[in-house]
Amino acid sequence: MSTEYDRGVSAGWSFTRGAQAPGRARRLLRDQMAGWGVDKDAADVAELLVSELVTNSVRHACRPTGRLIAVGAELDPDRLLRVEVADASDVPPVLRARSGPEAEGGRGLVLVAALAADWGTYPRQHVGKVVWFTLAL
Repeated sequence: MSTEYDRGVSAGWSFTRGAQAPGRARRLLRDQMAGWGVDKDAADVAELLVSELVTNSVRHACRPTGRLIAVGAELDPDRLLRVEVADASDVPPVLRARSGPEAEGGRGLVLVAALAADWGTYPRQHVGKVVWFTLAL
């Protein structure tokens, strides 16, 4: 679903927390950005970053069970893309200084911090948190 506002355009989706959520988020965001005319290189970066954040939600936001993961995207008139991923966990993500070469995780937020113009987190209104990033297009 896409909505046009004076400040830009936005879209949002919800997913059941599960293994299919990152792929669905990537596909829907990619399709939405194509509709907005976002160039392929920027869309590839956004797709990678949303995949990292949704994967973190699937892996770490385990309680309460059955909760949804929400993804929102907004493109403002100045061509700044903001993507938010919300889940039911109150625990904010931690940017690790480094992960060992044998580590199976811990690099997602490093990618977000390296590739996004900005990123952060804030508490959700009732339960959980939102992790967001922006990309200057």
